[in-house]
Amino acid sequence: MFKKILSLLILCMFSSLVIANEAIPPKKMQWPFDGYFGSVDRQAAQRGFGVYKEVCSTCHSLKHLYYRNLKDIGFSEEEIKEIAKNYEVTDGPNDEGEMFQRPAILSDHFVAPYKNEQVARAVNNGGLPVDLSLIIKARHDGANYVYSILTGYESPPDDFKLNPGSEYNRYFPGYQIAMPSPLVSEGQVTYSDGTNSNIEQMAYDVVVFLQWAAEPEMEHRKSIGMKVLIFLSIFTVVFYIAKKRVWANLKK
Repeated sequence: MFKKILSLLILCMFSSLVIANEAIPPKKMQWPFDGYFGSVDRQAAQRGFGVYKEVCSTCHSLKHLYYRNLKDIGFSEEEIKEIAKNYEVTDGPNDEGEMFQRPAILSDHFVAPYKNEQVARAVNNGGLPVDLSLIIKARHDGANYVYSILTGYESPPDDFKLNPGSEYNRYFPGYQIAMPSPLVSEGQVTYSDGTNSNIEQMAYDVVVFLQWAAEPEMEHRKSIGMKVLIFLSIFTVVFYIAKKRVWANLKK
């Protein structure tokens, strides 16, 4: 009996510890891509690309995107060429059988910040920065989760023991995250459209961009879905009327 009581006490203590270390639920935001009629806010997505390029791309890759994909959020071909040419890719072999470096072009994948995983881990104290191509789809309540993480950095409570190299974030399990706060001050990224680039705005914009990156076919999928529903609704009415007329003749 004593053993059972002791086991229950230990279980309760462990459960309390787990609950205490769980992250709080993400903030609930209103996103332009939510719902059946949701769409991409292209201005926000372009600003979000700027945040990714200036801040996130120093550590995180977007390996599933090509530079040409930026046309989908409103960049012109000339603008994309200007963006791509600032990065170098390995190409070849050339006529001498040698690999060579050249500026990126529209048909290239986004250039990763590190040559390989080993370099990435060496630079980040053994940690591997996650690829952001599908981050919104890979996390539960992805858009709200990423937004909450980006805006959730704060000073830890006095009685909280923070591990070396970690930062306090209430939206991350255990409240400790190895990634330093990427958005640190207002005006960190300059928006060409004059939008005030405070931390909340930059977090919002980069989430819109990353949601598009994770699901670039979203608008087309929703459009097809609505057309199918309208088609089925019309034919349901037609078939119902036809059924009534056929059975009406049979009853006579």
